[in-house]
Amino acid sequence: MTAKRQRLVLVLLALGAVGVAALLALSALRDQAAFFYAPSDVATQGLPLGRAVRLGGMVEAGSVRRAVDGVTVRFIVTDGRATTPVTFAGIVPDLFRERSGVVAEGEFRRDGSFVASNLLAKHDEKYMPPELAGKMHETKTLAR
Repeated sequence: MTAKRQRLVLVLLALGAVGVAALLALSALRDQAAFFYAPSDVATQGLPLGRAVRLGGMVEAGSVRRAVDGVTVRFIVTDGRATTPVTFAGIVPDLFRERSGVVAEGEFRRDGSFVASNLLAKHDEKYMPPELAGKMHETKTLAR
């Protein structure tokens, strides 16, 4: 076998190994991916049962109900076209409130409800840390 042929075989083996590694990585990532759905997506596409997904939208006004156990929260997520009832057992984020954005991670039940294992509250793009917000309202006069 000539040196040129040996290099060609090694290059082909290396490319094959990289290809197999890429396929294995993509296969593992596909199993771990959490797809994002809005309530209207669920209404049109059907329930994605048996896999972890993210449900995003706004918390409907007047829908937040806290159970007597102090930990379970039930609320409705809407995107303006459809709604989905959500149940979450845990500590809710400080920014979680009605008429606010939320992303719930969990899975759908056959009855169309969503059981969240994690809640992410969204804030608007005008967010400013409290330390800076207070300084923005200070006014100073120039002495002449």
